[in-house]
Amino acid sequence: MLVNSFKPLSEIRQGNMLALPNEWTSYAWYSAWAHTHVGLNHSGLKPYFINSIVMVVPAVIISTFLGALNGYVLTKWQFKGSGIVFGLLLLSCFIPFQIVLIPMARVLGILGLAGTTSGLVMIHVIYGLGFTTLFFRNFYASYPTELVRAAQIDGANFFQIFFKILIPGSIPIIVVTIIWQFTNVWNDFLFGVSFSDFNSIPMTVALNNLVVSSHGVKEYNVHFAGALLAGLPTLIVYIVSGRYFLRGLMAGAVKG
Repeated sequence: MLVNSFKPLSEIRQGNMLALPNEWTSYAWYSAWAHTHVGLNHSGLKPYFINSIVMVVPAVIISTFLGALNGYVLTKWQFKGSGIVFGLLLLSCFIPFQIVLIPMARVLGILGLAGTTSGLVMIHVIYGLGFTTLFFRNFYASYPTELVRAAQIDGANFFQIFFKILIPGSIPIIVVTIIWQFTNVWNDFLFGVSFSDFNSIPMTVALNNLVVSSHGVKEYNVHFAGALLAGLPTLIVYIVSGRYFLRGLMAGAVKG
């Protein structure tokens, strides 16, 4: 894909797609970003890329924060029935996307968020909450409860303990959660195609519209460049923070 994204279309049609380009050109990248037809829109992938960024960033931040808060409550401030609440949140991790489409559509319509980026953010926050709670709950289960009790004796309140004691020691699991949520939200297609309108279409839906477009010439080099543009953000996230990923997954896995 990378090699052929730098080839003119005429070279791709000649076959030998694994060969390096005879003529290097960045036309396909420029066209995919700002020029090519996406469905009937002649704007390239740029506006849809921005839509995905606007959707992903708040969805990841909110779901990570709420998951950390839930994990904190379910391990250090347990209440009657907390096990049942955690079980229900855990059950939500196994609910297929397709089952919730109609209920979500009705809720978005009632709230006036149908076809908006805010509506997509809400959907991804809710759907990701089970996973983020699971990650933080398992991490905080092995976190020394004595630190929390000592802070309470010193007069620290609920949020002071959370922000000053637990969060500073939670960097590995925060990174795991961010990578997980960023990848899931960015790569989602079903929610994007079901609940977006012309002004909130995410990158994955736009890329699909670009590739399956039936008018004009099939510009395979542009398709390759567009697919790489769609995958680039998740690749960057893994390169930048991947070394924390395994460390965060293993944190809290060993008890004793």
